[in-house]
Amino acid sequence: MKDSIKVFSPATVANVGSGFDILGFALNNRGDIIEAKMNNEKCIRIFNQSGTDLPLNPLKNVAGVAVQSMLTDLKTGQGFDITFHQKISPGSGIGSSAASSAGSVFAINELLDNPYTLKELVRFAMQGEKAASGVAHADNVAPALLGGFTLIRSYNPLDVIQLPSPKNLLCTIAHPDIIVRTEDSRRILTKEILLKDAVIQWGNVAGLVSGLYTNDFELIGRSLQDVIIEPIRALLIPGFDKIKKTVLEAGALGCSISGSGPSIFALSNSEGVAQIVEQTMKKIFNGMDIEVDIFTSTINRQGQKII
Repeated sequence: MKDSIKVFSPATVANVGSGFDILGFALNNRGDIIEAKMNNEKCIRIFNQSGTDLPLNPLKNVAGVAVQSMLTDLKTGQGFDITFHQKISPGSGIGSSAASSAGSVFAINELLDNPYTLKELVRFAMQGEKAASGVAHADNVAPALLGGFTLIRSYNPLDVIQLPSPKNLLCTIAHPDIIVRTEDSRRILTKEILLKDAVIQWGNVAGLVSGLYTNDFELIGRSLQDVIIEPIRALLIPGFDKIKKTVLEAGALGCSISGSGPSIFALSNSEGVAQIVEQTMKKIFNGMDIEVDIFTSTINRQGQKII
């Protein structure tokens, strides 16, 4: 049995247009690097070498909460040290809390000789999401653990389905230097929706899943429309409507808000289009005097990676 392990836990895009709280996918170019070690203190200790401000109290750190839920389920008093060497910026909209929760439970599971499958780990990582936003959603943690695209068919009971995706699908992410807290972006959402909007949304979710299975880029693009959540959350992101309109005109398949924002994502089916999308996003944000981090990534189909 190993007593230490280091893992890469990927960033993720959640909600994915019409798939609020049910669709997500993993990215290759951003993520957390987490080291886990057994200790003799019979407690969880959090250490931070990432340069990002993190709570060290395990009761307030999403990784500590997620791991404790797993250890409680196992009925073990084994203690662990969890050290963050690299961290996705909190509030970025690309699964900061999910990467921490998923990576930590994955690492601890490996050290304990894998008592749980990857899908079984999702429910523990969800507790970290609950600590971060007040809601135990899985659309970030599921792809972070399993890789690729995932669909949460049901939360009660939890039913996670892995979806395929075209090999040459690219995702461009723009993370503007503004903060949108997940709990705040959930608080502004309306509690009731019109039936006609729900029908449109259901059709788009089904179309997006079908497009992923059939490698139909045009269908993916047509289905990447959110008529319920995006119009509300877009108000928190300066320039969103202009960016979306411009990148679609530049050839992007679709564009929407990543997670709860403020990151914006656009899907493309060629590197040439993705480069134009990057340049377009950067130009618009620069025109508003907003610093922005922009990168393009392939879809991460592996999920967690042992370093």
